[in-house]
Amino acid sequence: MIENTSHGRFKITAIGSDYLSSDPSELNLSILRRYPAFRNFRGIQFEQSNVEELNTEITLTPEEQIATSYQTLRNSLAQDLLEKVKVCDPNFFENLVLDLLVAMGYGGSMRDAQNVGRSGDGGIDGIIKEDRLGLDIIYVQAKRWQGAIPSHAVRDFIGALTIKGAKKGVFIATSKFPAGAVEQLSRANQQIILIDGEQLAGYMIDYGVGVKDIANYTLKKIDLDYFIEE
Repeated sequence: MIENTSHGRFKITAIGSDYLSSDPSELNLSILRRYPAFRNFRGIQFEQSNVEELNTEITLTPEEQIATSYQTLRNSLAQDLLEKVKVCDPNFFENLVLDLLVAMGYGGSMRDAQNVGRSGDGGIDGIIKEDRLGLDIIYVQAKRWQGAIPSHAVRDFIGALTIKGAKKGVFIATSKFPAGAVEQLSRANQQIILIDGEQLAGYMIDYGVGVKDIANYTLKKIDLDYFIEE
């Protein structure tokens, strides 16, 4: 219904304008679930045959409410995080990718990753150790795209790895990969992992890159074993 245009500023979308033109009396979850964008945002699976269920409020347990709220907040954070990544400086983005890979256990430390460095030529943006001992290396390409990833991008990366004689590569991008990307990988001689924008944001949240904790809640239940009398 609205979109964030800059820090603290919002504007109504076309969907929001259309909804207001119907002179509505209220806006609730049942109404929002009619919109595909909202269902995708909440991660709600939907079938056309279940339209009648949209007007039925679902009663959730407290635990389910917490889980649902958490997922909503996570999805919103991931979306905001990805938008932030898309507008950052290219060099900053490459360092961000190295930060993430080190946080995931590759390279040993950020100093090791920086010492390996970025080659900047031949379609390769960086090289990082696969493990702390450096038994193997992984070639990295990190690209920011606002729109769709060009269909030739994966093919070019495969070619760059072939020229380098590399066996492993990671291609990290801020958009979705073209439909034929997986098929191209099946024909490649290298082991290549593709990480799109949605996965990138998820990994950043999971490994604490570009985000910080604001609150932690621990759910507990009765330990029935404790109350067993011998």
